[in-house]
Amino acid sequence: MAVRHLSGEDLAERVRAAVPESVEAPANGALWVKAPRVAEVAGFLKSDEGLDFNFLNSISAVDYIDHFQVVYHLTSLNKQHTAIVKTRLNGRDELSLPSVYHLWRGADFQEREIWDLMGIRFDGHPNLKRIMLWEGFDGHPLRKDYL
Repeated sequence: MAVRHLSGEDLAERVRAAVPESVEAPANGALWVKAPRVAEVAGFLKSDEGLDFNFLNSISAVDYIDHFQVVYHLTSLNKQHTAIVKTRLNGRDELSLPSVYHLWRGADFQEREIWDLMGIRFDGHPNLKRIMLWEGFDGHPLRKDYL
């Protein structure tokens, strides 16, 4: 059985109905959601029987100078489909998102790595500390403005 990608368009209406005022827009195959609602949307995507996104492949962050994007790649091992969820964080200071650690334990090191290297805090993470660099290291070296 081939794995099928569910686009943002495929997911948008279901997510809008379950988590009102959370969807920014579907675009380029991904579902864009409002940053403060990421964990709620993720919880729906995992718990909905028809979607059953029970595996978090990865979380990554991209620095675009004037904003950051955080990208979640999800898979349903049972339903044999995947999805991409993205969110945008504007600015450079005091960036944060709700953690999805409570949904997928695999988010533990990935959220810590993004915090360590990009400076995006994950609220609700039980152990958000540096994972690659030492405590007390100044800054977040994967940011484009890091000197």
